[in-house]
Amino acid sequence: MKKETIGDRIRLRRKSLQLTQKALAAQLAVSHVAVSQWEKEETQPRGENLLRLAEVLSCAPAWLIDGEGQVFVFPSTETGQQIPLLARTALDNWLVTGLVSGDETSVSVDTALSAGSFALRLEENAMQPACQCGDVLLFDPEVLPQPGNYVLAKHPEHGYLLRVWRPRQTEQGEHYFELAALNPDYPLLRSTQHALQVVATLVEMRRRF
Repeated sequence: MKKETIGDRIRLRRKSLQLTQKALAAQLAVSHVAVSQWEKEETQPRGENLLRLAEVLSCAPAWLIDGEGQVFVFPSTETGQQIPLLARTALDNWLVTGLVSGDETSVSVDTALSAGSFALRLEENAMQPACQCGDVLLFDPEVLPQPGNYVLAKHPEHGYLLRVWRPRQTEQGEHYFELAALNPDYPLLRSTQHALQVVATLVEMRRRF
């Protein structure tokens, strides 16, 4: 049985939205040849093209890349809400007390988030090509992750990590989860092997500014 490819998933979403290759290309500001090459697996969308493609096709970048994930809801209306852009050193205190030092900058959000929501600037390469160092990531700790969602998790040795959340079940019926990087140079983490704690779900990604 042929394994579904990223090209297959792009074609599937494009057709489900009743878009031609030219119409999709116009929304992405790329040539229709580029879209055709993606669907034929001759090239792959990366970086900004991947993020924009996921937005236009209403799906998670992780789903396009490996077939896991579900629709992302991209914000469309202003709420005037501000959330703190935290340094990693301030995150522990924020998660416990909900307090900041007052020196943090804030980020305006376009959709209502819980009071405990926060933003971080990405500092690692594990989620390339979808996320780059310097990107600003918005998290809501009250949003329960779904398979394929990006989450912020705490590793006992490596601190806070952005990964793809994958729930799993053993043959004995015991539940656990995996945290997967998009960059193949980073290992797959399992909650059966490490004391992993999922602290928040990614609700929005913003290219570095």
